[in-house]
Amino acid sequence: MSLSESKALISDHLTLREPSQVMDLKRMGAAFPTRLSFMRILLRHLIKEKVEVKRRVWDIDSCGIGHAIYSVELFNQIYSLIAFSILITPEERTDRVIAEKWDTTYVLFDGAPKFSDIERLRLNVPLQEAGRFEASELILSRANKSVRLFDYVVECLSNGHQPDDQIVSQIGYLMRTTAVYGNGKFGIADHGKIVDEHGLKEPFQAELLTIWLIRGFTHDLVEHIAYYRNPKFFVTLDLRLKKYLGIGNATGLGMAPFLVTHPILIHNWALIKELALGRLRGIKKIDAEISKLIIKLITRAEKHLNQWDVNDLRQSSRINVLRREIVVVKNLITSNWLNFDYPWERLIKTSSCWSIECQELIIALILEPYGALIDDLADCMSTNAACNLDPAMTIGDLKNLLVTNYDWALLIDFNNPKSSELFWYVSEEKLEPRLGSRLNQAGVEKEMPIDVARQIQDLARTLKFVSKKQLVAEFLLKFPEQRQIVKRVQGLKNFSFSEIRTNLISSECMPIDMLRWKLAFFGACKFDPKSDRWTRVTLYQGAPIASEVQAGSRDDWWLPVLESLK
Repeated sequence: MSLSESKALISDHLTLREPSQVMDLKRMGAAFPTRLSFMRILLRHLIKEKVEVKRRVWDIDSCGIGHAIYSVELFNQIYSLIAFSILITPEERTDRVIAEKWDTTYVLFDGAPKFSDIERLRLNVPLQEAGRFEASELILSRANKSVRLFDYVVECLSNGHQPDDQIVSQIGYLMRTTAVYGNGKFGIADHGKIVDEHGLKEPFQAELLTIWLIRGFTHDLVEHIAYYRNPKFFVTLDLRLKKYLGIGNATGLGMAPFLVTHPILIHNWALIKELALGRLRGIKKIDAEISKLIIKLITRAEKHLNQWDVNDLRQSSRINVLRREIVVVKNLITSNWLNFDYPWERLIKTSSCWSIECQELIIALILEPYGALIDDLADCMSTNAACNLDPAMTIGDLKNLLVTNYDWALLIDFNNPKSSELFWYVSEEKLEPRLGSRLNQAGVEKEMPIDVARQIQDLARTLKFVSKKQLVAEFLLKFPEQRQIVKRVQGLKNFSFSEIRTNLISSECMPIDMLRWKLAFFGACKFDPKSDRWTRVTLYQGAPIASEVQAGSRDDWWLPVLESLK
């Protein structure tokens, strides 16, 4: 969806932030989940349909070893999560992609599996990449127990008491996924099948359904083991804690190139958020109920920030700034302040003097109460569009596109060695993206084309002495190596939010910011960077559990908190 097409979704008076602001990598690295995040979209579907999760099979022994099958029906389709749990040693438990064993492995199966399916998958799912799969397998995943929390919760429940709130809050999950594979990897179903046959049209819905079901399995597993350890004193996990315990996720560089290789999709995500914000900025008056809810959400955000602790010095410093700024926001946003005209436009302008993280938090905050106004935009977040070459375009028009849409790239000084210090490549061992140093590492000949800004400058230099009247077709006959970047420039001319406005091979590039932006669109929170290249997050923390979804619970779990904590 291009910017011009999107204006029909709101009004002739649309106010959007500039792409140069929205797609700056530092701002992207300050993103927060919103009600338009993909987990929230999925849960609203589940709640609307009052989906029932049925535990079809529970063949798990007293030590937690075996398999289980859960099924749900959504959009008239049956999905089955098949979970396998094995015993591994502490030495075998690692988040790294080089792992060969995991505590638990999973597959989201298309329909209800037969006995022969279970036996086939029992042999292959625990092997993950080394297994063999069919199109009946929609999603493949694996997860490890939290070394600190899982056994502790088992011990508590088996002795008749609940785990300590402080310990639960510090970790926030019983298990942590290390991969969630979709889109045809290793022989599983292609993304097209999931969209066309299953109606899961919004991005990553099958993957996130898998993770939500895994979360329910972890709750059942911890209670099962605790019961058999001490049946006489066993107690079930408190609902309040069960809701707070999400699924951990460790995400590294493998996710980052996606943002460069899917530019139109990324444009749609960014644009939809800006359209939603644009709708709010045009609101002149808000009613008393919205005012009360906003004030309540500010208090929730303050508690959430106070429960967000990380060891990373950069992120810890930013959280401390946020904690101070949210108090300022709380003191400013009174019911009287909100009663004046155009409160959200005023708040956006006022927030410009605060940190970027605070600015982005405020945007997520004010979107939250307006589901009736903005939730329809979720239908526009996917795309089938692709960049197409226009050989009949003149070189003059191509040059104009470079000046208009890539001025940020043309300003970078690539004569400075630090501007091209990094290079992206795919590791031979695990076929995962990695970053190397051009100054002291071999393998530059294997570089991935993530260097959009440098390619733009190379194209601009090549075009410098080419006649403006010449056609692109003629130009590419002489310079065929420029074909891909020309196609990108042409194909993205109407997609203003498609490019990350940063040099991705600079020594100052922070890949962690790319990861956070994408994870925030998934709906992740509690970002816990372990370096500038990988992070831990929590998925579905605070989300409704299966029984609440079946009862039609409210979609109200933005920035969850454990209320008993101060």
